[in-house]
Amino acid sequence: MDKINVRINGLPSITMLMFFTIIGSFIIASSISLITKDYIKNDHLEESVQKLPIELMVNLFRFENSYFGQTLSTEQKSVSLSSVALGAMQIDYRDIRSFIGKELPGFTAYRSQKNNGIGAVESQQLPYESVPPLEELLQEREMAQKELEELTKSEPDPPLTDPPTTKKVLIYHSHSFESFLPLLGLADNQDGNKAVDSKTNITIVGELLGKGLEKKGIGVMVDKTNIGKKLKEKGWGTTRSYDISRTVVQEVIANHTNIDYLIDIHRDSARKEKTTVTINEKPYAKLYFIVGKASKNYEKNYALATSINKSIEAQYPGVSRGVWPKGKEDGNGNYNQDLSENSILIEVGGVDNDMKELKNTVDALSKVISDYFWNAEKVNNDG
Repeated sequence: MDKINVRINGLPSITMLMFFTIIGSFIIASSISLITKDYIKNDHLEESVQKLPIELMVNLFRFENSYFGQTLSTEQKSVSLSSVALGAMQIDYRDIRSFIGKELPGFTAYRSQKNNGIGAVESQQLPYESVPPLEELLQEREMAQKELEELTKSEPDPPLTDPPTTKKVLIYHSHSFESFLPLLGLADNQDGNKAVDSKTNITIVGELLGKGLEKKGIGVMVDKTNIGKKLKEKGWGTTRSYDISRTVVQEVIANHTNIDYLIDIHRDSARKEKTTVTINEKPYAKLYFIVGKASKNYEKNYALATSINKSIEAQYPGVSRGVWPKGKEDGNGNYNQDLSENSILIEVGGVDNDMKELKNTVDALSKVISDYFWNAEKVNNDG
């Protein structure tokens, strides 16, 4: 009996064996994921499968039944197994980043889904987090006098005479130690890693936002837990910050069952040219909205972020840098957003933004969030 040597474009059967081994590995990996209790969607695997050319499958059928080959052109019959295999492994020989993106921390960001509510966002514009030594996070410095004066300026809108008693919104800070160089009197310091402090930090922005929402009649709790201190007590690094804030949020939710909205306020590590915009001759710190793709509430949280992003861009064009859905390959991936269907992480400004820019942005953000809140309340009450 003659031996049959199966070939595709002249490639021996050993190549076919390698190909089916790769495909089989993907099938086994996906099957394991599906039966795992804590299943997390593998976006890269899904993307790889979607990119497999249909001509490849028809070619495979063609070797069993030549009839299928009638639908293919000569060019379509020339399917490159090497290209398919590389594509399945998320490798593009034309882009060196695809060879090292999985090995270098933070390097996978260039592949992530980016959306600014209108179109794609360049990878250079993405927010990123610096990780300074824990000792630096524990410093306690007073706010620079100039910035303190800006913070305490009289506000045009008087506070509500009867502030709301029912708390509906929790504002917290998973990276409470994040600060701003101008607030620390380090405006001329080029080292962004110095923008951390245990006292003068992002919680000031959270307080401003809380007051702004309360003026709109919304009950707000602002948590100022010293995350750096908690990390040191447990002997953990900054990568465990979300574990600390998770326990904080869970405790608040347990004691205040009416809490519907969770807002985690951060600041980005990007420099001023990327985090500042002037609108109608007023300076603003730019915003970035982060949504955890690994959260079970991803779809609803993404809808919340995109709605707020669209609204604030309509009223303050250029103040938002967009919406970034982040998966496990980009960082935490969940950001405690599984704890509420109305959860959002907002990056407010960067290391170089000053108090005037931050206050202007918080005023705009307060207006947009309160509009969304009351519209949602109206829909719920009418329903």
